[in-house]
Amino acid sequence: MRLINRRPKGGSRALLACLPFALVLVAYVIGSELRLMENPADKLLPGFGSFGAAIVDMAFTVDPRTGDVLWWTDTLASLARLVAALAIATGLALTLGIAIGLLPYMDGLLGAFIRVVSMVPPLAILPILFIMLGLGETSKITLIVIGVVPFMIRDLALRVGELPPQQIIKAQTLGAGTPAIVARVVLPQTLPRLIDALRLALGPAWLFLIAAEAIASQAGLGYRIFLVRRYLAMDVILPYVAWITLLAFLMDYGLVRLQRSAFPWFAAARVSG
Repeated sequence: MRLINRRPKGGSRALLACLPFALVLVAYVIGSELRLMENPADKLLPGFGSFGAAIVDMAFTVDPRTGDVLWWTDTLASLARLVAALAIATGLALTLGIAIGLLPYMDGLLGAFIRVVSMVPPLAILPILFIMLGLGETSKITLIVIGVVPFMIRDLALRVGELPPQQIIKAQTLGAGTPAIVARVVLPQTLPRLIDALRLALGPAWLFLIAAEAIASQAGLGYRIFLVRRYLAMDVILPYVAWITLLAFLMDYGLVRLQRSAFPWFAAARVSG
């Protein structure tokens, strides 16, 4: 049988998925042991004992200066900013994406503008946002929205434009106006694609969040990472990076489950296609 036709099943699929993680872990353990043998005080690749002590200190011990458990305070602060920004971006992307993809006049008005805005590096305008909006939550949330919403709008507009034109024609033949076509034809087929766009936006959204928190913040996962970097505290930085990765993965997994439960026809069509 050709290799292209061979598919992993059951345990072999799970083993293949775990193999890269295991190799990275083994490489880290070997590298850490070699460095600690040369210098027991080495901070670049700390041992797992150092990780455990740092996690207990950050996640289960009250900070005497602030009275908070820093790990969870940082997590809640970052998630609040991220969720608020993604909610705003999702609403804008759904509204403008459908309008641009369905209405020629809206495409003529905003299509080129959105394409140009999507090419602006969001981090380049971060100082402008801080000057105009201050160092509070508004500027951080705005940066995330600016960073992800143009691409979400363009993606949804393309998906709407790819809908079979026969559906639109039949709806008009049956007497449906534009609002009815949006509600009965476009929106049901766009919502599962909106979830795909949101999943693709998660990575950039976290990037912009960490960057904003690193520059101006008093709490947050990015703030903590850049705060302790001056002490070379890799035993704190690496668990925080792993925690951010886990949060992003869980958000992505939750969106996948939502898509499959709310739009089972879409998942079935994707598998069969």
